[in-house]
Formats: sequence, C-alpha cells, structure tokens
Amino acid sequence: MTADIATLDITSIAAGGDGVARHDGMVVFVPRTAPGDRVRARLRTKGRFARGALLSVEQPGPGRVAPECPHYERDRCGGCQLQHLTLEAQRAAKAQMVQDAFARIGKRAVALPTVHGAGEPWRYRRKLTLALRRAGDAWRAGLHRAGAPDEVFALDDCRIADARIVAAFHDVLANGAHLLPHVSSLRASIRRDGDDLLLVVEGGMQWPEGRAFAAACPSVAATWWVNDDGRRRLLLDRRARRDAGASFVQVNADVAAALAARVEALVLAHAPATVIDAYAGTGDVAAALARRGVEVAAIELDADASVVSASRLAAPSRAIAAKVEDVLAGLLPADVVVLNPPRVGVAAGVTAALAGAVPRPRAIIYVSCDPATLARDVLRLPGWRVASLDCYDMFPQTAHVETVCELVPEDA
Repeated sequence: MTADIATLDITSIAAGGDGVARHDGMVVFVPRTAPGDRVRARLRTKGRFARGALLSVEQPGPGRVAPECPHYERDRCGGCQLQHLTLEAQRAAKAQMVQDAFARIGKRAVALPTVHGAGEPWRYRRKLTLALRRAGDAWRAGLHRAGAPDEVFALDDCRIADARIVAAFHDVLANGAHLLPHVSSLRASIRRDGDDLLLVVEGGMQWPEGRAFAAACPSVAATWWVNDDGRRRLLLDRRARRDAGASFVQVNADVAAALAARVEALVLAHAPATVIDAYAGTGDVAAALARRGVEVAAIELDADASVVSASRLAAPSRAIAAKVEDVLAGLLPADVVVLNPPRVGVAAGVTAALAGAVPRPRAIIYVSCDPATLARDVLRLPGWRVASLDCYDMFPQTAHVETVCELVPEDA
C-alpha cells in the first residue's frame, strides 16, 4: 500500500456517499466531496482502487454548500454523509446510486428514477441511536466518527433528529447515567411515538438498577432493556396507549406516508383479491389493504409487532409471526406480494419461492432501503421485469435512499 497527494476532479457520488474521481487509471473514493469539486487529497492506494482523505477544496462544485451541523466537520460525524451538498444535488446523487446498482449488480438497465421528498430536510428523524462508552464513572454518549467505527464523540445536538429526542437523551444521561449497567459500552435508542418518547437500552447481562434507572428518567414514557443474549424486557411503561413499543418504525413520518400511499396504489392497481405482506411490521400496509376488501397474510418475525398487526386485521386476513423464508412458499399463490425487508434484503429462499410460484403473482412490490441488496434480489428473479421504480428521500443529509420497485412477469 502506498500514499501520495494528488489533485482530483470529482465526477459523481458512490453508494455510501463518497465522491468518485480517477487518477492514474484508478478509481478513487474521497469522502465529503461533491461532483464538480477539484480537490487535493492524500491517497492510500491498493491495487486498482484508492481511498482519499480530503486536504482542501481547490474549486467547489456547483452543488457544494457549507454543512449546517457543527459536528459534521469538527467531529467527522458518521451519521450524515451528504450535508455538504444541496438537497437537489443529494437527490440527484441518490437517483444515480440506484440506477448504477441496477446496472452493476442487477444486470438491468433502468431509467434514472425520480427521488421524491416530503416535509422538512432537518429535524425529521423520530428515532435516534447513540453509542455509550464508559470513562471511569462517567459516560460519553454520541455517534461514531466517519471511517473510525471504534471512536465515539460526545453529541451536543443532531440537526436531523427531532429536538425533543435530543433533549430527552440529555435528560436521561443527567438523571440516570449513574444507574446504567456496569459495562464498558452500550447502545441506546429513543424514538417518538405520537407524544410519547420510548427508550431501548442494549447491552450487559445484569442490570439490577434497571427499574430505578427507568423511574429516574421522567421524560421517557417507556423503557426496555435488551441484554447481550438478545432478550428484551420492559422495565417501565407510563403510557396510556400501548403498542409494539420497541419495534421498528420509519424514522421520517412525512416521507413514510408518501411512500405508503405509493405502495398501496401500486398494489391496488393489480386488482388483487389476495396479498402477502412480507416483513409487515405492525401492519400499516396490511391494514390499509384489508380496509379495501383485500385478504392479506401479514408476515412479521417480531412477535410484539405481529400481535399489533393481528389486532388490526379481521378474518380472513391474518398475521403470521415467523421468518418470511420459512412460511412464504406455503402461503403462495397470491395475487400480489409486498416485500419490505431490512437492509440485508431477502433470504435466497424468498426469491426462490417467488420464482417457482405457480401461478405467478401479478406483481411483486419491493420496498428497499439499500439499492445494492435490492438489485441483488432482483437479479435472483429471472423472468420478472421492472415495471416502475420510484425513490423516496427518507433520510436527507445521508447517503441512504428508499426505493419502491414494481416487478411484473415478463410475459404480463
């Protein structure tokens, strides 16, 4: 491996948010750069690729702006990757990421998709997860530095997070830090559910002070502890209305509503009598379709979320608490299948079941938060074509993008 300093012209943004340049026949990835930038960077080369550390911007590109959050440059915060770009430039980069993933990984040529936005590009996050590191009797709570996952800086504010959530974290640390588990590191997440703030603490195997900690944090309505074995326990619940609590929730309510409306419209356009909603969560999509007279089988591994989903569905619709790959084949055929997996995408058994279904579904509506795994899974579905592709800017200031891909049989 060698290191040198070079002047580079940034041409595009790669998946993950790094700027892309070429130097001496190599592809070079330089974080915190923008298309059109001319920069000086220190390169570390290995083989045909190189990583660049930005030294200076000699000439800024047309989409470059000053980052709004002080942590972005001062602490090299890894939570955001694109704060140095205008919102329009961010969305253009995300559209290119999706198109490139389909070409490179999915072996499909697709038109450059539109990236839809909604609501505000700041203070949109209704969930925030912090890393906690013990230093003697005190705790440092913050986010990881970009490119240094073992380093955590103390967080003053997060400009993309709901201000109530940030304030609640400071209250929790001020009131309850001395009661946290006696371990060296933890994770803690606060999410907003209506007017309630819900806290999940992850780490440790023993926490005798857990209930005392929860009682000492009045800004939080409910507190869960997840130990190192993955077992989850409710420590305290002050809420008047209870739901799945610690289960997954989309972090951007405005964009999530626009995306959900698009998914519902795509499903209903195929006039289904039966739908499988895989990775259904608490059943938002399933319940909306069931209200329209569709029979829905909602599959969700999280048992708490599946209970909530079941409470929203009336027979013949039903909720199934299971891994999608374990039960999908037994639930087929169905007129439409909705897939909304986590970032890792679907298991190979899911695409195999869909590829072998007789008769085939009229459509697969795949909602993805990772263009690479989406493209990989589409590659596993020969005989299906991309009928539509829409992107949603669920995470402004970051390199993440949500995609809704409508697949139909090639002979449809």
